[in-house]
Amino acid sequence: SGSMNKPVLTLFTKKPCPLCDEAKEALKPYKRRFILQEVDITLPENSAWYDKYKYDIPVFHLNGKFLMKHRVNIQKFEDRLRKLELQSE
Repeated sequence: SGSMNKPVLTLFTKKPCPLCDEAKEALKPYKRRFILQEVDITLPENSAWYDKYKYDIPVFHLNGKFLMKHRVNIQKFEDRLRKLELQSE
């Protein structure tokens, strides 16, 4: 399976965000299995996300669906990732 089918993990973040850095560290072992897309919620074009998540970052969406916020739940992430991988095979 090429990168075509890799799930997209969207990280809603802003600078500085120590929790986001922590979250990215936690996800490092999986980085070959997904595409990380970071959305800076402080940018004007992302103001809707800012209103929604300003007190919750880091927030993660997997393939456009809300996954988790504040901390990385590795178990949940792995389960959801595996499901997506099985679907795309």
